[in-house]
Amino acid sequence: MYRTLSHCSNDTPGRRAFIKQNALYLVPSLLPSLVKTSTLVAHENNKNAIRIGLITDSHFANKNAAGSRHYRDSLFKIRQAVTQFNNSRIPIAIELGDFIDAADTAETELQYLHTINNAFQKFNGKRHYVLGNHCVWTLSKKHFLSKCEQNKSFYSFDHHGIHFIILDACFRSDTIPYGEKNYDWTDTEIPPNEQDWLTEDLKTTPYPTVCFVHQRLDVSNVYGVKSAPQIRRILEQSGKVLAVFQGHNHINEHRNIAGIHYCTLAAMVEGAGAANNAYSLLTIFENGLMKVTGFHQQKNYTLDH
Repeated sequence: MYRTLSHCSNDTPGRRAFIKQNALYLVPSLLPSLVKTSTLVAHENNKNAIRIGLITDSHFANKNAAGSRHYRDSLFKIRQAVTQFNNSRIPIAIELGDFIDAADTAETELQYLHTINNAFQKFNGKRHYVLGNHCVWTLSKKHFLSKCEQNKSFYSFDHHGIHFIILDACFRSDTIPYGEKNYDWTDTEIPPNEQDWLTEDLKTTPYPTVCFVHQRLDVSNVYGVKSAPQIRRILEQSGKVLAVFQGHNHINEHRNIAGIHYCTLAAMVEGAGAANNAYSLLTIFENGLMKVTGFHQQKNYTLDH
C-alpha cells in the first residue's frame, strides 16, 4: 500500500516533498543513472506495484483505410491488447478517447461502438473510458457513456493508495459540451465547473495522483486544451500529481513540465496489421517511479521524480 500524506504545500517543492515522503531509498552514493536503474529493478517484481493497461485512438469503424488510418484493423488490435492485459493479470484498463471514428449517423456510430466495446469487454478487470472528440460526433456524451456502462465523463477513483482522475476536455470554448455535430475539434476546453471540481478533488485526496485526458495539456497548438496553462497550474499547486497520460495527437511524446510528466501515447489506428498496433502497460512503483512498457509502436518510458 502507498502511504498517505497529512500535509503538502501548494507548490512544486511541496510536490517533491510529497513524493519523497512516499519513497523507498537506495544507497545515496550511487550515480543518478544507477539509482534509476537499480530502483526499477528492485521494484520490478514488487507485489505492491500497480499496473494499468492503456490504449488510445483506436478510431474503430467499418470503413476502408484513409491515409495511415486503418480503421477496421483496430478490432483485432484491441483484441491483442486485451489478451496481453488479461495475461498480465492487471486490474484496470483505460482507453484514452477516440474509441470509435465518426460516422454520418448515430445508428452507424452505435454499431461501431458495439463492435469495438464488445472486444474491450473481454478484459477481465475494471474498464474506464475517457471521452475523445470522435466518440461524440453524432452521439451525445450521455448516449456514448451509457453504452459503456459509465455514468460520468469526469470523475476520480482510488486504487491501492494511488488517486486516479479521468478528465473530459470535450467542451467548446463557450463551455457547451461536444455532441451531435456541434463542434470544431480544434476548439477544446475544460470548463470552469470541471476546473473547480479538479481543484477540490486534488485538495481532498491524500494520495499521489495520475490523470488521464484525451486532448493534450502540455501544448498550445490545435491538439491542446485552450486553458492548458491554467489546468497545469491546478495540477502543480496541488503538489500531488505524478503524471498526465493523453492521446489525440497520435504520436509518442513525453514532456516534463514543473516536475509533472506529460506522456502522449501512440494511436492504435495508425498503420496496417498487428505490427502497427500500439498499447502499453503502466506500472507505478511504491516510490512514485513509473514505467510505461510499450508494445509494437508504443515507446517505453521510465518516469522518475
